[in-house]
Amino acid sequence: MSTELKTTTEQSETVDLRTGEVLPAPPNITAVAEQLVAAARGQGIELTGPNGLLTGLTRQVLQSALEAELTEHLGYDPGDRVGKQTPNSRNGSTPKTVRTEIGDLTIQVPRDRAGTFAPVVVPKHQRRIAGFDEAVISLYAKGMTTGDIAKHLSDLYGSDVSHDLVSTVTDKVLGDMQEWQARPLDLVYPVVLIDALVIKVRDGQVANRPVYVAVGIDLEGHRDVLGLWMGPTGGEGAKQRMNMLTELRNRGVADVCIVCRDGLKSLPDAITAIWPLATVQQCVVHLVRNSLRYASKKYWSKITGQLREVYTAPTIAAAEARFAEFAEQWRSLYPAMTQMWESAWGEFVPFLKFPPEIRRLIYTTNGIESLNARFRQATRRRGHFPNEQATMKVLYLTVLERRPNRTNPTGQIASWKAIPNTLSITYGDRLGIN
Repeated sequence: MSTELKTTTEQSETVDLRTGEVLPAPPNITAVAEQLVAAARGQGIELTGPNGLLTGLTRQVLQSALEAELTEHLGYDPGDRVGKQTPNSRNGSTPKTVRTEIGDLTIQVPRDRAGTFAPVVVPKHQRRIAGFDEAVISLYAKGMTTGDIAKHLSDLYGSDVSHDLVSTVTDKVLGDMQEWQARPLDLVYPVVLIDALVIKVRDGQVANRPVYVAVGIDLEGHRDVLGLWMGPTGGEGAKQRMNMLTELRNRGVADVCIVCRDGLKSLPDAITAIWPLATVQQCVVHLVRNSLRYASKKYWSKITGQLREVYTAPTIAAAEARFAEFAEQWRSLYPAMTQMWESAWGEFVPFLKFPPEIRRLIYTTNGIESLNARFRQATRRRGHFPNEQATMKVLYLTVLERRPNRTNPTGQIASWKAIPNTLSITYGDRLGIN
């Protein structure tokens, strides 16, 4: 016995410890694959395509898996006389075409007489094997239209893929989107950034619709998209903004220390109504951009340079001095520009109270500009959307499609470790930092 076991061990065989039976070693998959490829080429068989080697192997694997599932369900092998003694038995098969990563395959799904067999490999009523839906959703999130996706997949799989099929697949995310939009949020956020972008949507006729985006920075220094909301046609929608903030509070956000906003009108009143203790910070970048709308292009470089001295000043007093010089030079030529800054001054200066690492965090909504850039990339090719639901579906999928950052794999904001303690000096125990 010992000699026999030694021999089988040298042949890389294994022993069943329960029965002592010597079992043959599993085949060398690489060697088998090389033999199959060599044989296929020798016989002029293509590796891919409807009659290719890979297609045939995939069909055989699926077929064998289905037969094995039925055997396990019935409790006996095909042809075993034991089956005649059981109340259920095999009952032929039904052809079924399924769509896989390599194209359409027709398989024979075995049946049982009792009709209780429910295959797992290829479930009933399912005609797409895992991977197809994921590919469709990924392409949709990257900005491809249903027509683009249908053509791409038709070329890839060698079979027709309809627009309706693509829409059906992407509609599967609607339930997940609703759950995501209603998910509970943290009790407090040190910083929340609120911005908006404009997207063309057909509502009877094509019109510009604002989409509001809220991004929260949590106590661990991670950015999280808190939600997306579409506003009404032809206006900013003060009621919609109040509803947006109320929804965030109802989802658990009891307090926010700093809210950095873009130029949305009436938003400060809505913020203080929902979070009375919040500091409202006007986005400095938006202020600078809006300033250039009032000025001739030949002065842009000079104006931006002088404004940079204002918002990079070391103290509020220094910023006031720099702005006084700026206003004295430009008030007579561009009174509306200087008046805009004077009106926004109360919401411009809060960030000047903090050290540089926090200033960079809150002085602008550019913290979500990379997200907005991805939104624009995903919506640009479409021109306009047929309805609000289609719009929000694409934006939601874009949010989910997180892109890895090799320089910052954890996603934590740089220099975050020093920020919470600095914020706690201003906001005390509101942050819950011990």
